[in-house]
Amino acid sequence: MHVAVDQPRYLNATLPISQRVADLLGRMTLEEKAAQMICVWNEKVTKLLADDGRFCPDRAREHFGHGHGLGQVGRPGDAHGGAPPAEFAELTNEIQRYFIENSRLGIPVAFHDECLHGLVARDATSFPQPIGLASSFHPELVRRVYEVTAREARACGVHQALAPVVDVARDPRWGRVEETFGEDPYLVAELGVAAVRGFQGDREVGAHDRVIGTLKHFAAHGQPESGNNCAPVSISERHLRETFLYPFERCVREGGAMSVMASYNEIDGVPSHANTWLLRRVLREEWAFDGTVVSDYYAIRELWNRPDLYGHHVAANRDEAAALAVTAGVNIELPEPDCYADLADFVRRGVIAEAAIDELVGQLLAHKFELGLFEDPYVDPAAAESLVGCEEHAGVALEAARQTITLLKNDGVLPLQPGKHPTVAVIGPNAHRTMLGGYSGKPKSFVTVLDGVRQAFGADCEVLYAEGCQITIGGGWFEDEVVPSDPETDRRLIAEAVEAAKRADIVILAVGGNEQTSREAWMSNHLGDRTDLDMVGRQNELVDALHATGKPIVSLLFNGRPLAVANLAEKSAALLECWYLGQASGTAVADVLTGKQNPCGKLPITIPRSVGHLPAFYNHRPSARRGYLFDDTTPLFPFGYGLSYTDFELSDPRLDSACIAVGESTQLRVTVTNTGPYAGAQVVQLYIRDMVSTVTRPVRELKGFARVDLASGESREVVLPITPDSLAFWNIDKLFVVEPGEFELMVGFDSQASQSLRLTVSE
Repeated sequence: MHVAVDQPRYLNATLPISQRVADLLGRMTLEEKAAQMICVWNEKVTKLLADDGRFCPDRAREHFGHGHGLGQVGRPGDAHGGAPPAEFAELTNEIQRYFIENSRLGIPVAFHDECLHGLVARDATSFPQPIGLASSFHPELVRRVYEVTAREARACGVHQALAPVVDVARDPRWGRVEETFGEDPYLVAELGVAAVRGFQGDREVGAHDRVIGTLKHFAAHGQPESGNNCAPVSISERHLRETFLYPFERCVREGGAMSVMASYNEIDGVPSHANTWLLRRVLREEWAFDGTVVSDYYAIRELWNRPDLYGHHVAANRDEAAALAVTAGVNIELPEPDCYADLADFVRRGVIAEAAIDELVGQLLAHKFELGLFEDPYVDPAAAESLVGCEEHAGVALEAARQTITLLKNDGVLPLQPGKHPTVAVIGPNAHRTMLGGYSGKPKSFVTVLDGVRQAFGADCEVLYAEGCQITIGGGWFEDEVVPSDPETDRRLIAEAVEAAKRADIVILAVGGNEQTSREAWMSNHLGDRTDLDMVGRQNELVDALHATGKPIVSLLFNGRPLAVANLAEKSAALLECWYLGQASGTAVADVLTGKQNPCGKLPITIPRSVGHLPAFYNHRPSARRGYLFDDTTPLFPFGYGLSYTDFELSDPRLDSACIAVGESTQLRVTVTNTGPYAGAQVVQLYIRDMVSTVTRPVRELKGFARVDLASGESREVVLPITPDSLAFWNIDKLFVVEPGEFELMVGFDSQASQSLRLTVSE
C-alpha cells in the first residue's frame, strides 16, 4: 500500500489501531468529538432525506453543514416504508459519501440496524424468533442464521447489529420473551456466543460479510417486576451474577462481543445507564471488555424524565443525565440527539471532563477503524440486490423453521399420511396469516399454514379452511391500539369452523397469540405484557366446539410467550409449539406434519399450568414449589421437553473419574440409541446439583447438552465435559468457587431427567 508522505497517521492502515485513534483524537475539536457520540434515526427523514426517501444533500447541509461529522445513523432503510436492497445500499453510500467529503477530517459514519432474527428490512430473509431458534438446542444452526443476517446487513451498508438478545426470560408475562433464547442462563450463553460468532466471526468485522454484534439488554431485563417491561429488577448481586450476567460474560469473554446495549431497567435502585458498577467495574474491569456501550433508545433521557412515559429521576435535567451516562461509560446516545447533543458545551461548563469524552470517543473510532470504514466505506448496490433474500439464505430459514417446531403431545395421529386423509380442515386465527413477531422485516414471501398444507397434501386431498375466530382485530406489531375481537363475529366463525370440521377426516388447528398479544411494551399506548397466560379471545371456545365434533385435532401453537394451554393439550390428539417460524412457516409445518421432517425441538422455557404458577422456571431453589391448595406445582410442559416420531434410549451414564479435586475436570459418557422406526435427532441434557453448599443452590441446573442425529437402530456415545465452571457458584463470600463435596449429575432428554450418578470433589 502506497502511503503519501504528508498523509495523516490515522489514514495509514498499516499502523496499529491504537496509534490511529490517538492521532485522530489529537486532531479533533471538541465539537467533532461530541458529534461522534450522537446518532440520528427518525430525524433522518427531515435532516438527511428527501420526501421520496432518497438522500437530500440540501437537507444534509442545512443540519450538518458545520462539518463536525456524525457518529451513527440508525436503521437507514426504514424510512418511507422501507427501501429494496439496492436502494438501501445506494442510500447508505450517499449518506456515507456526504459525511466523508463534507467533514473536516473525513470520519465515516456507522450505520446500525435491528437484526433480531434477520435484518429488519424489505426483502431480507426472515428466520424464526430467537425463542424458536433456542428450541433447536443447536448452536451451529444459530451461528449460521446470524452469519446470513450479517451478510445481508453488511451488503446494504449496515455495520452494527442491535442483537443478539441474551436476556434470560424468567417471567412469561413479559412481552419480550420471544426476543430471548429462553429461561436458562447456560442455554442462553451457548446460543448467544454462537450468535455473536455468526455476526462477527472471530472479530473479522473488516470483512464485507461481518457486522458488530450488540448484546442486549445489560442487565437483568428479563425479570421485570410484575412482568412489566422496563420495570425495576429486585434481585441480589448473587442472583444477578449467576443468572443474568452469566450469558453476557461468556459472550464477551468467549464470543468477543464488541458492543453492549445498556438496559432500561434499574437494579437495586440504580438505572443501568447510570450504573458505574455494572458498566465499568463488572463489564470493563472484571471482564476486560474493550468495546462500546450504546444506550437503549431514549434511555439516557429517562434518567431524568420522559413526560410521555416515565423518568427515573436520578437526574434533575438533561445535563445531569448526560453526565451520569458519560461517567458510567455509555459511548453513544441512541437514537436521536438529545442529552448528548450539547456535550461540547457541558465540557466547557465543567459538567463533564474532556478526558471522559476522549475515552468514549476513542472506543467508537476504534470500531470504525476495525470495520475498515476509512479504507473501504462503500458497498455494491447490485450485490445487495442479488444477495438479500436469496435462495441460499431461504434454505437456511427453512431448516431453522423445521428445527424449531417442538412436539408436545402425540396420541399416534402424527405423522399424517396425505393419502390417508381425503379431506383436511385447516382452522384457526393463525392458519392463514403472516406471522413473524417483533422486530421483523418484510421477506420476499411468507408461506402460511394453509398454503403449506395445500402444497404438501396435493390435489388429491380436499383442504377446507375456516378462520374459526379472531384473536384481535388486525393484530399487527406496529398497531398501537389493541382491539379485542367481536364475540358475535367469533361465534359465527366458530359455527363455520365446526361445519368444516364435520366434513373433514382430521382438523389442523392453528391458534395461540399474535404480534399484539405479546410484544415489546414501548409506550403507554403500545402495550404487550399480560396479567394472564390464557389464549386471548374465544380460542378456547373454538377448541371446545371442534372437540365436540369427535374429529382428531392436530393443534399448532404460534405465540411469542408460553401460554397456559391445558384445555388445548387435553383436547388435541397432537400438539406442536411453533413460536414464530419466519418466512418458511407453512412449509416447515407441513414437513413436520407429514413426517418429511421428524420434529426435534425442545422447550427453551417452561410452559406453566397458569399465571398463578409463576415463577415457573425449572432451576428453582429447594424451598420453592412446595405445593398449592387444590392445584399441582408441576409445569404443563417442562424446560427441555420435546417429543419425536421415533424413540430413544439412554444407557447408564458413567464418569471418566468419579472422584476429582477442586480445579480438575472429568467427562460424563452415555450412549443414546434410536430404538424407533424413523431417523431423528435427540438432545441429551446434563443437569447438576451441588448437594451441600454454603448458600442454597438450584435443585438442578443445565450444564451441558449435545444434539445427536441418529438413523433408526443407530447408537452413539455422547461425551459431556464437566469442568470447574460446571461446578462453581458464587459462594457465601460472593466468590466464584468450587466447593468440595458431593454433586448429583442427572442425564436425560428434558429437565426432569431421572438417570443420575454422583461426583465427589475433594479439596
